[in-house]
Amino acid sequence: MPTYLVTIGLEIHAHIKTASKMFDGCPSDYAGAEPNTYVSAVSLGLPGTLPVVNQRAVELAALSGLALTCTINERSVFSRKSYPYPDLPKGYQISQYDQPLCSEGSLTIRRSDGIDKTIGIERIHIEEDTGRLLHADEGGSLIDYNRSGVPLMEIVSHPDMTTPEEARLYFEKIRQILVWIGVNSGNLEEGALRCDANVSVRPEGQEAYGAKVEIKNINSFRFVERALAYEIERQTAILEAGGTLVQETRGWDEFKGETVGQRSKEFAHDYRYFPEPDIPPLELDAAWIAARREELPELPDARRERFESAYGLSPQDADLLTLERSIADYYEAAVAAAEASGGSPKDVANWVLNEGFRLLKERGEAPTQLSERMPVSHIAAVIELIANGTITRSVAKQVFELSFDSGAAPAQIVVERGLTQISDSDALLSIVREVLADSKASKAIAEYRGGKTSAVQFLVGMVMKATRGQANPQQVRTLLEQELG
Repeated sequence: MPTYLVTIGLEIHAHIKTASKMFDGCPSDYAGAEPNTYVSAVSLGLPGTLPVVNQRAVELAALSGLALTCTINERSVFSRKSYPYPDLPKGYQISQYDQPLCSEGSLTIRRSDGIDKTIGIERIHIEEDTGRLLHADEGGSLIDYNRSGVPLMEIVSHPDMTTPEEARLYFEKIRQILVWIGVNSGNLEEGALRCDANVSVRPEGQEAYGAKVEIKNINSFRFVERALAYEIERQTAILEAGGTLVQETRGWDEFKGETVGQRSKEFAHDYRYFPEPDIPPLELDAAWIAARREELPELPDARRERFESAYGLSPQDADLLTLERSIADYYEAAVAAAEASGGSPKDVANWVLNEGFRLLKERGEAPTQLSERMPVSHIAAVIELIANGTITRSVAKQVFELSFDSGAAPAQIVVERGLTQISDSDALLSIVREVLADSKASKAIAEYRGGKTSAVQFLVGMVMKATRGQANPQQVRTLLEQELG
């Protein structure tokens, strides 16, 4: 049976977070609005209207290019791309073609086998989004033009991916970076970020790529992986049966778990590109590009590496703490707050990841809400209460959760609920003797006296339970060993 080679490229469409649309002053944040209420004469393509370029959209697109190691071209040109579809009221889309804003960048992903792979980025160009077709169950379609004209970037990769997993990881990392630098909301469900996946299959030894099949408008990382896996299997089966693949556009049916043919795939000449006569070329100088570079924050990979080297975090913990910029900022602020009480960066990471993330998950909240739930001063206070012996570590978890839910200061909770650590030897000795007299302790006592010294830990646990975790565990162990000896 022949071996087949898979080639995958992604075209990621990302809304640019600006207050207004790409070519007019109409508000761009249409989420939740009634259909056709965020429209203007320009976005509806009415005769006699003229486009005016949104300066901030250009700046943010260039910022994205720099984050993805692209060259920012000092000259770029808007073009008209002809479409015959009803969701494009002008009959064409203002886009960029042979002279884009950004070109030749790259992005490195880490696969599940631990191997890093660099994916080339061919271009990033700016365009306007189209309207949305809403297909009615009873037949027919409606058009909502609220999205028409929203600033959009298209990030086009080189065909460097060979597995569905690589495509998913690439898509995920593009989202992480765009959200990190504040260019995109990252909301896939609302269509602020979506992609078209191009895939071809050919027999090993064949130099020319196979027929390119495009899977349109995928708005889920999981669906990208599933759609590509299905499409690779479908194309392979056709080739093995002696059939011929054709270049076409397909859609992903998430309910059937398969791709569905939509139309034959267009070629570039079908779009009849020509320079947009109403918009002059963008001319950017080196000073303008340098100003964009100054806006660029420390990026996720660099911050993850710094967390490992400066704070001694494991790669896994550093990954989790740099998933979102707000989480990374929160962690570093908590580290700074905890330093005064002797808290280490690893202590802070453990509280954030083990307790903070656990509580957020249990309550169905996003990790970005941790700063509202647990101010960094409260994390520092919990660490300080442990360090000065006011509370035990097991009680600290209880205090953390109570503070998380109520917003009250940890020290206040300790006082109001009487959670201070019990360190009085006489009081502890009385409890230790009660535990040793309990029939449940007899087996552990016998094991300890028989030479199994680790059995004392069971007895420590009984004392801690009897004191609701408030006993000083070291004193408890010492007293138990004295009594048993």
